[in-house]
Amino acid sequence: MPAQDYQLLIKNLLKTPLAQASRKEIVYRGAQRFSYPTLAARIHQFGGVLGALGAMANTRVAVMDWDSHRYLEAYFAVPMLGCTLMMVNIRLSPEQIAYTIDHAEAEILLINKDFYPVFEQIRHKLPRLRHIICLTDDGEEGAIGDALYAGEYEALLAAATPVPEFPDFDENTIATTFYTTGTTGQPKGVYFTHRQLVLHTLTLMSTFLMAGVNGRISREDVYLPLTPMFHVHAWGFPYVATLMGMQQVYPGRFLPATVLKLLATENVTISHCVPTILHMILSAPEAQDIDLRGWHVVIGGSALPPSLCRAALARGLDVFTGYGMSETCPILTLAQLKLDSDPGEPGSEKDVAIRCTTGLPGALAEIAVVDEDMNALPHDGQSVGEIVARTPSLTAGYTKNPEASETLWHGGWLHTGDIGTIDPDGYLHILDRSKDVIKTGGEWISSLTLENILLHHPAVNECAVIGIENARWGERPIAVVVLRPDAEATEDDLKAEVRKRVEAGELSRYAIPDQVIFAQELEKTSVGKLDKKRMRAIYGPAANAA
Repeated sequence: MPAQDYQLLIKNLLKTPLAQASRKEIVYRGAQRFSYPTLAARIHQFGGVLGALGAMANTRVAVMDWDSHRYLEAYFAVPMLGCTLMMVNIRLSPEQIAYTIDHAEAEILLINKDFYPVFEQIRHKLPRLRHIICLTDDGEEGAIGDALYAGEYEALLAAATPVPEFPDFDENTIATTFYTTGTTGQPKGVYFTHRQLVLHTLTLMSTFLMAGVNGRISREDVYLPLTPMFHVHAWGFPYVATLMGMQQVYPGRFLPATVLKLLATENVTISHCVPTILHMILSAPEAQDIDLRGWHVVIGGSALPPSLCRAALARGLDVFTGYGMSETCPILTLAQLKLDSDPGEPGSEKDVAIRCTTGLPGALAEIAVVDEDMNALPHDGQSVGEIVARTPSLTAGYTKNPEASETLWHGGWLHTGDIGTIDPDGYLHILDRSKDVIKTGGEWISSLTLENILLHHPAVNECAVIGIENARWGERPIAVVVLRPDAEATEDDLKAEVRKRVEAGELSRYAIPDQVIFAQELEKTSVGKLDKKRMRAIYGPAANAA
């Protein structure tokens, strides 16, 4: 007989925890818990539900849900059938949600009843839908009033004939798709194959296992996602956690009090989120009486401010940066400490500085900083260019958008749109997004650098620096600041923070903001990143003229 032609399929990730007889559980909000054999059985039942609804190879199945065990089951059952899982960004506008579902050509929709009002608004824009499945925590289905309604998820699972065995097929079959919001136009669809997702799982796990000082994981860890599961496969962690047979805890809708309760009762040890979410958790009243020591938290989506890093370290967290984007599956780098790079004492300025870098390339990741002619720049910590990447798990392009796909892959490297440098120790440092770097008077000013300086002021809670059009200088920086409760600071106080760095020779004099605006809150995107595009519209010349 010929040798086995082993295909890298998502179904094979589920075999390891079963073969190793993991005794860990899948936990939902502390109220539901079940074993890995039960998880596998539910995935087979879900496959039976989809098959009974007519799902076949390449059928698109969309999900609108909070972070849940149901979503985890969809991560496996849908692609294991040969279908494509479409993860709906529930924080987009109703019009954008309708656009993405229809553009993805979804035929089956799993929808939490919390989103029925949104669905009612957009139903007429979804002519391709054939079936709707209700997701609910309390068993009450609610009235959706649609002829396509197939039933409630748990009831359908209970009545289903399980798939006896999921099929084999080509590992290059598309497994997932979701939509990334850009600065212009409609959201763009990215997609990943079984091969890419399995390789991302293996390389992400391998990169964590390289760690010797911070961030190492094992099968004994307890995982809780804080990045939404609709966003880049929750950074790929649910696949890693399942392969390793970890205890997995899903919090449902994000509420700081709920998360903190689960952290304490379930002894969570590994999570990932954007800085805003970690700040909300550490600032919640309930956090003051909870021991957070031993909690590893990977920060991505935005730069990790040193002030937030220090606050987290002071509470006993192991916090550090991860870097990637929707198009990269997403993890490219992790800010792991290396003893041969002299990381300094725990909590020292050097320790904090390394944790806040963009990090070291992950396993099998090629990262380069290039000039405009695609020439690689030296790793000297000084040469600045665009960050480009190659790994086995990068998207091939954008759905139905060949022009944008070609631009993404210009020169045979994936273009991130980030500006950065690589230091002699191999750490990548992002200086800014290409669209956010401020070009003023012939100088390039990093908005991230200015934000970190202003966040160092004890009165500043949150900060965003944006470039505003200026007839004389091209652009000028302004800072939008949210102060801490009961704290006080003036515009002159904050400008003085930047002026100190100018006088020390660390910054150009052009870096001093023209204006500091005090706000109640900062505009953010659907996944919690600073929405600088929106801020430029609010605080720019056109807005001021109006």
